[in-house]
Amino acid sequence: MSLRYDALKILSDGGFHSGTRLGAALGVSRTAVWKHLRALGELGLDIYAVPGKGYRLAQPVELLDAHAITAAMNDTARALLGGIAIHPRLDSTNTYLMQQAAAGLASGYACLAEYQEAGRGRRGRNWVSPFGANIYLSILWRFTLDPTQLGGLSLAVGVAMARALRAAGADGLGLKWPNDVLWQGRKVAGILLEMSGESFGASTVVVGLGVNCRMAKEAGAHISQPWTDLEEMLGRRLSRNVLAASLLNEVLPVLRNYQTQGLAPMLDEWQHYDAICGKTVTLQLPNQSITGVAAGVDRDGALLLTRDGVTQRHLAGEISLRVA
Repeated sequence: MSLRYDALKILSDGGFHSGTRLGAALGVSRTAVWKHLRALGELGLDIYAVPGKGYRLAQPVELLDAHAITAAMNDTARALLGGIAIHPRLDSTNTYLMQQAAAGLASGYACLAEYQEAGRGRRGRNWVSPFGANIYLSILWRFTLDPTQLGGLSLAVGVAMARALRAAGADGLGLKWPNDVLWQGRKVAGILLEMSGESFGASTVVVGLGVNCRMAKEAGAHISQPWTDLEEMLGRRLSRNVLAASLLNEVLPVLRNYQTQGLAPMLDEWQHYDAICGKTVTLQLPNQSITGVAAGVDRDGALLLTRDGVTQRHLAGEISLRVA
C-alpha cells in the first residue's frame, strides 16, 4: 500500500500527472505506475487516464494528516490526546485499538483510517467505508469505572459529536438512542463502543466514530437505512482534518469528565437533541420485539419506554430500535 499511497498523495490535488513524472517520483516504471493506480481504483477511487496528459483523480482528495489535525485541536484536547496514528487501510479502527489496548497503549490514543475493509456498526452490521471520503476515528480510553457504570457513555459521546457537527455549520441535528446522529431523519454519523473489563473493576473502552462526509450514492447503495452526508447538509465540502480535530476537541473532554460526572451534566443537552421522544418505536431485544412510546432517557442512559400506561427502562446492550 505504501507506493500506492505515495502515488495518491501526488494525485490528491486533482491535477494531471504524467506516468513518466509519477514513475520518477515513486522510483518505479510507467508500467508499475499503471498497476498501482489500477489498485487504487479497486478501492473505489475514480482515476482518469488521458493520453498526452497523464492521470488524475475525478475529484481532489484531502488526505488525513496527523500534524494538520493536532494543529487544529485546542489546548485542552491536545493535553488529553495520548497519541494519534493515521493508516491508509485497516480492517477496522476499533479492532486495531482493541488489539493495541492489550499491549498497554496510552489512554486517549486516537486512530484514523482512510479506508476500512471491515468497518463495523452495532450488532455486527457493516459500516460502509469508502477510501478518503468520510471520517473513521476510534479513541482508546481507560476508566476506573466498571462496565455497568458506562451505560450512558454512548449518549454523552453523541452529544459531543453533535457539538462538533454544529461547530462545522450543521443545523437541525437529532440523536437517536443509543448511538446515531441524524439530520432530517437520515443518519449522518454513528457511534460504536467496545469495552473490556470485569464487574467491579476498571474498564478499557474503544469509542468508534463514523461520520459521512462525502459519500457517493453508489457507495451507499446497500446501506439499510436512510442516510445523508455533510456535503449534502452543508452544500459545500468540509475539511476532514478540521472535522477530525473538532471531534477530538469535543469527545476527549467528555470521556475525561464522564469518569467523575457520568451522563448527568449532559442529560438536558441530550434531551434537546432527542429525535424519538414521544414517538412510537419498536425495540428488537434478543428474544422478542416490543413496541411502545419513547419517553426519554434516565440518568444512566437507559431508554424509557411506555406501554399500556407503564414506563420501563431499557439499557442499550444488544437492542435495536426502529421508529414504528
